[in-house]
Amino acid sequence: MTAISIPATDGYPLGATIHSADNGGHPTNVAIINSATGVKASYYSRYARFLAAHGYIAITYDYRGIGASRPESLRGLKASKFDWGNKDFEGVLNWAAQEFPSARIVVVGHSIGGVVPGFSPSNSRIDRMLTVGAQYAYWKDYALPARYSMFLKWHVFMPLLTRLLGYFPGRRLGWLEDLPAGVAYEWAFRKATLEAQAGSGPILRPHVQRTAGLTRYFPSLRCPMLAYGITDDPYATPPAVLRLLAYYTGCERSYVQVRPDELQLPQIGHFAFFHDRFRDTLWRETLVWLNSGKVSRAVTRHFAAGQ
Repeated sequence: MTAISIPATDGYPLGATIHSADNGGHPTNVAIINSATGVKASYYSRYARFLAAHGYIAITYDYRGIGASRPESLRGLKASKFDWGNKDFEGVLNWAAQEFPSARIVVVGHSIGGVVPGFSPSNSRIDRMLTVGAQYAYWKDYALPARYSMFLKWHVFMPLLTRLLGYFPGRRLGWLEDLPAGVAYEWAFRKATLEAQAGSGPILRPHVQRTAGLTRYFPSLRCPMLAYGITDDPYATPPAVLRLLAYYTGCERSYVQVRPDELQLPQIGHFAFFHDRFRDTLWRETLVWLNSGKVSRAVTRHFAAGQ
């Protein structure tokens, strides 16, 4: 495990960690792990070590404003979720392609981590993509009966506190990590479609120019894609996952679901997939798919490229 810095495409330094089995030689598989909003990359280190133990070079990294990529102050930091994909993920993807030119590159994206590759101009470099609970947080997709409490939390209180402080103090509230203002507003004022997002209110006007082409690169992703949904996930409900999958028209997409009771658990939710208690179950399934493309469970929905 080696801590490094990888430059985003605009030069912003991103804190990253390389997980490998240190077997020498030339790696044939590289996995980039994209975090959820407000979650440090270190949260995924157990899963990264699992992939490394099975021959992968696994890269975890923090988006600008988060964890090892956070400046001393978030006030005034220009950052959006579009930047996380168009500059940060793009920088990590290009770095991996240059450092490991003979390896195939797979991407594992949790929550917003499954969205940001759609903002990447170089996403055609990806050989396979796995997502877990991936969606872009449109509030009407949140699960009932928690929908309205989640709306108050993320779409009323979060932007009000952000406006007051210049950033969102999530850590002090126990609501994930602190967020740059642009990221918080982008989440809080999320529209039903990405096309509508650029003009979503006067408070976001500074971001209009940067986000006008939100959907431009989604069809460029050509690799097979497997999307996991958890049936008790209040964020990534079936409508939320399918809303995102509809943008990746250039690739073949399969959507599968996991029920907590099939694993003798009362709940899994939005975050627990990356706990190592799933090492011999869900993680094994993902490894099989990343290696061979074989889906280990029933496919709920399948979309051919072009659909």
